[in-house]
Amino acid sequence: MGDVGAWWDNAVVERFFDSLKHDWIFKVAEPTREHMKQDVTAYMRYYNQQRFHSSNGDMSPAKFEKTQINVSCLG
Repeated sequence: MGDVGAWWDNAVVERFFDSLKHDWIFKVAEPTREHMKQDVTAYMRYYNQQRFHSSNGDMSPAKFEKTQINVSCLG
């Protein structure tokens, strides 16, 4: 961990939270904390299993991870 405000230390998490805010939270009304929890859980599932990522060759993170395991012979 670096200094306060050193976003590059957590670039992957920062990118996820940016997507969460702009793709979901700012577009959906959140009447209760429980509703927010359910929405964030649903978004995490979508982000990892369905949403295409250009940096992964337009695959979801879960599919990309599976291809890497198969290539490395760990799967």
